[in-house]
Amino acid sequence: MSGVRVLVGTRKGAFILTADGQRKQWRIDGPFFGGWEIYHLKGSPADPNRLYASQSSGWFGQMIQRSDDGGQTWNPVDNQFTYEGTPGAHLWYDGTPHPWEFKRIWHLEPSLTDADTVYAGAEDAALFRSSDGGKSWQELPALRSVQGEKWAPGAGGMGLHTILLDSAKPQRLFIAISSAGAFRTDDGGQSWKPINKGLHSEYIPDPTAEVGHCVHRIAMHPSRPNTLFMQKHWDVMRSDDAGDSWREVSGNLPTDFGFPIEVHAHEPETIYVVPIKSDAEHYPPDGKLRVYRSRTGGNDWEALTAGLPQAHCYVNVLRDAMAVDQLDECGVYFGTTGGQVYASADGGDHWEAIAEHLPAVVAVEVQTLP
Repeated sequence: MSGVRVLVGTRKGAFILTADGQRKQWRIDGPFFGGWEIYHLKGSPADPNRLYASQSSGWFGQMIQRSDDGGQTWNPVDNQFTYEGTPGAHLWYDGTPHPWEFKRIWHLEPSLTDADTVYAGAEDAALFRSSDGGKSWQELPALRSVQGEKWAPGAGGMGLHTILLDSAKPQRLFIAISSAGAFRTDDGGQSWKPINKGLHSEYIPDPTAEVGHCVHRIAMHPSRPNTLFMQKHWDVMRSDDAGDSWREVSGNLPTDFGFPIEVHAHEPETIYVVPIKSDAEHYPPDGKLRVYRSRTGGNDWEALTAGLPQAHCYVNVLRDAMAVDQLDECGVYFGTTGGQVYASADGGDHWEAIAEHLPAVVAVEVQTLP
């Protein structure tokens, strides 16, 4: 029987939750790297036992960890991330000269076909690639030449937080940066283009600028890589031309501010978001934790509440803290800043907490095991 492995990164360590295909009984292992911020963990689609983790500390810096046995043991790999291309000064958000700094890795995205190839999204915003399992890293510096002087840090920092790989076109990658926008390469990172046409952001000097938008997360279904969904700093958006143009699909959501967005494993038009009250009040409206689902690719949304707290709940769900499994009845998972991990084994109709009292959850990824 298939199994499920849920990889959970928190502010004070990593946890691994496992269950069989019934998803009724969960084992919790961890914490791994106790006391460290784990911004992201992800497994290789080419080798489910190959896991990568981003371990960070304000005192001790950044470290990439690798496991080759499904998370039972871990070993650090090389952490030499060096900015190339045009280092030196660029214009910081307040207009003063400031060098590019390396602070942490926000997101790790293993290759779909090669367990030794993995991409890393950094703060300050940059994209790195390793082709030897993390032993060495090379920047794809052309990205920062796309009006990098106009990028600015969002409230959480100027992080490259989303990396999407197109299985049909291996040279195509989509990335998103807070607060610069979304970008696409069609040649493996040798050149990039901003893909922000149709975005409108009142909080920047030019609301329809080519770059400068605070994109919180983008998602796509592997079978339809030209259709992208976006949770922006206000607005849920959709593109059907690989990001060349976007339209708003917030529809009847109670608020269109939030961080995560995810697509059902088997229904490319079914998407999930978790609205929060506002950019100042990072908690659910009326203290009711609700996932919203659209079965029409946006605009028409339904609140999913069964098993979720509907009173006095003031947690947040961060951008990398929602994921789906690949089982026949698609499972949906998300973690909260209150330390809960919720799971639905029926596409969101019913929820249960499969872990509680963890440190604040930063990231959730799911592996469907053979």
